[in-house]
Amino acid sequence: MSDKVGGARQRLETPVESRFRIDWDAEALARSSERVARFLGTGRYLAIQTIVVVVWIALNVFVIALRWDPYPFILLNLAFSTQAAYAAPLILLAQNRQDNRDRVSLEEDRTRAAQTKADTEFLARELAALRIAVGEVATRDYLRRELEEIKDMLERLDGAENPTSQRKKNSGRKQTSSPVSPGVADD
Repeated sequence: MSDKVGGARQRLETPVESRFRIDWDAEALARSSERVARFLGTGRYLAIQTIVVVVWIALNVFVIALRWDPYPFILLNLAFSTQAAYAAPLILLAQNRQDNRDRVSLEEDRTRAAQTKADTEFLARELAALRIAVGEVATRDYLRRELEEIKDMLERLDGAENPTSQRKKNSGRKQTSSPVSPGVADD
């Protein structure tokens, strides 16, 4: 006898799926429970509930013809118990959903912090490398100082080679110079 008769044959120890299957969206249920939980935590809800309770008690105490829940207000207590029985799980669902969001947000924050730390360390290393490179590169001030020193040295050398031209410059007279070729002495 074959294992397949008219399709996939189930094993005897495997329970048969129910004919009536309810498909529900867990995310939609979580969103709606979160909305209810948020509403239950507002002052608006407390005001509405207080008004309903006051009207309920007033109608049952003062309007004799409408006494559907006499003094111990058992029906009102039953309504509060039912509300609490549904509100607590809805609040817990909303709280779990918020915990999940917080966990995801915390993970994103940790990832972002780690990336920021890595970026900061990278930039610090790059800055240190630039400082080392700049220390080896001639800066504008360094070049200016060196050129000033070379200019001073050239002026001293020029003054040592031509003491007469230096005296003439210092006396304020204009000098008419003729081109001097090397090896030719001044007359």
